[in-house]
Amino acid sequence: MFIPHTPSETEEMLKTIGVKSIADLFADVPQKYRFPKLNLPTGITEMEVVGELNEYASSNETVNDLLCFLGAGAYHHYIPAAVDSLLRRGEFYTAYTPYQPEISQGTLQAIFEFQTLIANLTGMDVSNASHYDGATATAEAGVMAYHNFRGKRPKIVLSSAVHPHYREVLCSYLCGYENITIETHGEKFDLPGNPDSLVETIDSETALVVVQYPDFFGRIFDLTTLAQKTHEQGALLAVVANPIALGLLKTPGEMGADIVVGEGQPLGIPLSFGGPYLGFFATKKEFVRKISGRLIGETVDATGRRGYVLTLTAREQHIRRDKATSNICTNQGLLALAATIYLSLVGKSGLKQVASLCYHKAHFAANLLNAIPGFSVETKTPFFHEFILKCPRPVQEINELLLDQGILGGYDLGKDCPELTNHMLVAVTEMNSKEEIEYFAKVLQEAANV
Repeated sequence: MFIPHTPSETEEMLKTIGVKSIADLFADVPQKYRFPKLNLPTGITEMEVVGELNEYASSNETVNDLLCFLGAGAYHHYIPAAVDSLLRRGEFYTAYTPYQPEISQGTLQAIFEFQTLIANLTGMDVSNASHYDGATATAEAGVMAYHNFRGKRPKIVLSSAVHPHYREVLCSYLCGYENITIETHGEKFDLPGNPDSLVETIDSETALVVVQYPDFFGRIFDLTTLAQKTHEQGALLAVVANPIALGLLKTPGEMGADIVVGEGQPLGIPLSFGGPYLGFFATKKEFVRKISGRLIGETVDATGRRGYVLTLTAREQHIRRDKATSNICTNQGLLALAATIYLSLVGKSGLKQVASLCYHKAHFAANLLNAIPGFSVETKTPFFHEFILKCPRPVQEINELLLDQGILGGYDLGKDCPELTNHMLVAVTEMNSKEEIEYFAKVLQEAANV
């Protein structure tokens, strides 16, 4: 809403500037260009504007209106009411990065707590202040590994079971680097299997190996052997992790990961039609000066009182310019706070409970859908809360039928994996009740017979 200045305010500003009228401000603009006629509709009242915007918004369908079985990187989880209530406090309600720590103690403490929680969740030593999303955090892992070896190890080994969008973003960041090579292994679905199959591709030229846990298809593999073999070649291992799954599964840190990144959206952040989201980045203490972004540190002032400071910023481009290890200079402050509040509210046992609900409900759904004639669950390995469902018809057709019945169907894997045409990636979270899963199965059975 535009609130105009009063005549007295306008007169005072013009007097300060040193001109007599507003028209004098445009004296240097040729007359014929000063006030062009614009093809704009006539003005309407505030009440009419709200009504029109609500009409536009009503055309959107959300997970509040539909039963959701769609995941593939963004998930429908319950968000406690306290998250939004605390997030909207005036002292927090900004995503701007604090550059003056002495006047941002509350914000700095919130980020410090976020770093601590992410480090504990991933089993790593240190976490930075956050990234834009999981894809850019993954790309920053590649940037860090490249600089860690000063460009002398130009090879990155990438599992095809990593989210396809993350792989694209990583290439967008790194494919222009000098002499770098990004090798994606396991282009066909039957090849990725156990990530230990990547071992034979790792050599003395490899800087980084990137895998996902659980992987894009929802499968769970122990990465301990892969980490060991990666380290034997002197390379680093980056794990793209689902933060909710870490409430139940062994942490990447326990398995020997050097870098853990991921999408923080499941931690108290709504789907919001795709963003804004939150990327987290954690690593070992030995790489603390190589990571992108910034860290918040805890210290004491001259009188011994606890305080928080913006630290280790010398690697950012606003100080080091072309010598920076990354061009990221901000953090998703507001969303990092949302994740911090969420994790603080649910606690360790609560997060485990959420993860357990996701796991058990997904397996209940898989057993139910696998029994439908024409459908079969193709995930034969342990999985968390997503699984591959082979369909008797194109997934797009099935999803259209599901949508007519108020269901948001799974992700069409044929979009990214041609060999998985007619395969759907189904996601189940704690938000899906037993009755909803049974209804989903019923509609799928009907869809198979249409």
